[in-house]
Amino acid sequence: METITPKYRRILLKISGEALAGEKKTGLDFAVIGKVCDAIEQCRQMGVQVGVVIGGGNFWRGAKDGGGHMERSRADHMGMLATVMNCLAVSDVMEQKGIPVRVQTATEMRAFAEPYTRLRAVTHLEEGKVVLFGGGSGCPYFSTDTAAVLRAAEIDADAILLAKNIDGVYSADPRQDQSAVKYDSISYDEVLAQHLTVMDSTATSLAMDNHLPVFVFALSDPENIIRAVTGEAVGTLVE
Repeated sequence: METITPKYRRILLKISGEALAGEKKTGLDFAVIGKVCDAIEQCRQMGVQVGVVIGGGNFWRGAKDGGGHMERSRADHMGMLATVMNCLAVSDVMEQKGIPVRVQTATEMRAFAEPYTRLRAVTHLEEGKVVLFGGGSGCPYFSTDTAAVLRAAEIDADAILLAKNIDGVYSADPRQDQSAVKYDSISYDEVLAQHLTVMDSTATSLAMDNHLPVFVFALSDPENIIRAVTGEAVGTLVE
């Protein structure tokens, strides 16, 4: 049997909350979560260290859901709690599958998880555990995409895998513009200049400043995670 050599030693996987909801669009689809956990475990078995940031949009999108009705910081705090809910659900599925996992949160919630520290996170990764980073960056006004890039930089990840509901980066929204062109690769400068919604501009600038390549692909096929880790052309590469 051919041994597959991963391209990356350590990755930060960013999963959108909506992707975990599957067809329901809200809440949790445990069939989807199970497949995602299986793909992560295959990466771990190849020797890849995996950190994960999960969005909270399947439960609450801070600025969008609270807009006009709530103070922005409080709405964002609710979004942070939504990400922790997702991390707890994913960690439970991993534990059922025998995958060693730790949840760390940006804001202390000692009854549920460890408080985030870089050193402890890196130690867990080096011991072969999957680390789920909950609570975003711990600060309002910053997206979970920005939190993902921040954690990737802090743990010295080799790449960011951005698993979304869309299969790459397009010149326009393909759901609204049939002439939209999908890019195989694109530079950070082009993303910012064309105002493409790969990540928000803060996250994109942070990735660019720290020379972190970003793979954008669809989570509809969780094995895309494995393909990206092994260097296959999947989705769009931003670097």
